[in-house]
This record gives sequence, structure tokens and C-alpha cells, in this order.
Amino acid sequence: MTFGEKMRALMAERGMSLRRLAAATFYDVGHLSRISRDLKPPSAKLAQELDDALGADGELVTLAVSPAPRPLGTTLTPDDKERVTQVVRRPSRLDVGTLNALATVLAGQRRLEDAVGPTALLGPVTGQLDALVAMLRDASGPLRDRLGRFVAEWTVYAGWLHAAVRQDGQALNLFAQGEDLGDDFADGTIAGIATSFRGYVARQQGRPRAVVRASSAALATPGGHPVQRTFDQLQAAQGYAALGEIDQARRLLDTATERAADDIEPPPPVYWYSEPFFQLNIGMIHNNIGEYGDAAALLNAGLTGMPADQAEAEWLDEYKAALAQARDRA
Repeated sequence: MTFGEKMRALMAERGMSLRRLAAATFYDVGHLSRISRDLKPPSAKLAQELDDALGADGELVTLAVSPAPRPLGTTLTPDDKERVTQVVRRPSRLDVGTLNALATVLAGQRRLEDAVGPTALLGPVTGQLDALVAMLRDASGPLRDRLGRFVAEWTVYAGWLHAAVRQDGQALNLFAQGEDLGDDFADGTIAGIATSFRGYVARQQGRPRAVVRASSAALATPGGHPVQRTFDQLQAAQGYAALGEIDQARRLLDTATERAADDIEPPPPVYWYSEPFFQLNIGMIHNNIGEYGDAAALLNAGLTGMPADQAEAEWLDEYKAALAQARDRA
């Protein structure tokens, strides 16, 4: 049982609402709600206070110290879980409900990663991908193309998880597979994201020419999403800045900065592509070209503007480190 599951069970037993629990512990209702749904881990102090307030006799403190693995896909109903299980066994049963259920699982895992980090999800997501690839191989009928696009998206997400833990070789292989699947099933958004993520790997490796090359290829991908284009202009600008080609970096930066404030809904695979996220990347470029005061202001604004459920995500660490560097040099 997870911390959140035990917390909810104790609340039900005690007849205690989140509002009453918040009043008893002096914590925000929204924060306690995320804890109760295992979207955020509790601090040791909060675990002790919740344990006391709910009369858990140390059970919550123990779960906080040694958390049980959180089952994936817990947002699915029992009927959804059974439907997915049966389709994996017999792909001929593929229906719209199953595809919607799988989308729910993937969305939940992405959000969970923001709370617990990529390492905990790497094994499960990769194992699920193997089952989906087998399902696609045996599937037929009018829904196969939609399943193929979904497998492409899952493949790219598995690649991201490998990249996030610096398993670069596996990440690049999965991104290549995601590009091919995106092409095969006419999903330019996923193919472009896969190509763009190759630029992320190159940036982590300190290879700015490869950053520019991957970003430029992503920008040239037919069917790419507008917000993806904004990011890839910024990523290419970072590559050029690292190469010392400041004029080219500024040209891309100026174009992307104008687009970054556009109120365009990002696609689910890159749900975090928002104005605060773009501010972070604009700040990184200013940092790379030595404009440390502007970099610090933009990085701080971006981090402050991130939604609460993303604020502690591990992928923000590089931006926090860049902010500290910019402040030291400003």
C-alpha cells in the first residue's frame, strides 16, 4: 500500500475530510490532496504530522521512509484494466475504449514522473512498450493506425526516460524507432518530438553541433506542432550560442521569443511546453552568451511560473543550476 492509499483509508475510517486535515496540520488543502493521490511524496515532518492527526501509530511515517511502489495506471477503472488486458492477449479486440484507457495510463505516468522522477518509471514503461509493440504487430482493422501513433508516442516517452537517466544509447535507439513509427503512421508531431529529443541528448553530452543539427531536423519535420517549433528554435539557439555563433543565436532567439508568448495549447506528449518553460530556455541562451543578469531574471521567472505539480520535477534541475550560475556571475 502506498502512502496516499493508506492516508485516504485512514481519513475514511476517521471520517476526516481534507479540509479538516489541513486545519489540523496547517498545510494547504491542495498540497494534501496531491499527497493523498501519490502525486507528491510527503516530507518527513509532514508524514509525522499526518500520522499524529490520523492516529496511524507510525504506519504513515514508515511508508514515507520506505514507500511502496506505486501501481501504474491506477486512474483506470476495473473495466478499463480488464479491457486492456484482453486486448494485449487478443489484439483483434482493439476498440476505442481500450485506446482511451491506454492514453489515460500514459498521461498518468508522465505526471507521476514529475513527482517521483524517471528512475521509478523506466522499467514499467519499457515493459509496457514491449506489450504494445506486440499488440501493434498483430492488430488489424480501422483502429490500427491510431494504435500505431500511440505506440510511437509511448516509444518516444520510453526514450525520454532513458535520456533522463543518461542511458543515452538506449534513448537514441528509441528516438529513432519513434521517428520511424511517426513517419509510418503519419504523425509529424511525434516524429518531430523524437528528433528534438535527440538534441536534448546532444546538449547533455556537450555536443552543440549535434544540438543544432537535431533541432534543425525537428524544425523541418512535416506536420510538427507550432509549440514544438518554438522550442526547437530555442534549442538551436542554445547550440549556436555554445558554438560562439552569437548573431545566429540571437536571430533564432528573437523569432522564438515572439512566439513563446502565444497562447497555444501544447500536445499531450509535451504538456509542459508553456510560457514559463520557454522563459527558462530563453534564460539559458542569455546565460550562454554571457548576459547573466537577464539570464537570472528569466530563469527565476520561469521557475516561479511553473505549475505546482511540476515545480519539483527532476528535469528542472539543470535550469535551477543555471540560475545559481547566472546569479553568481551577474
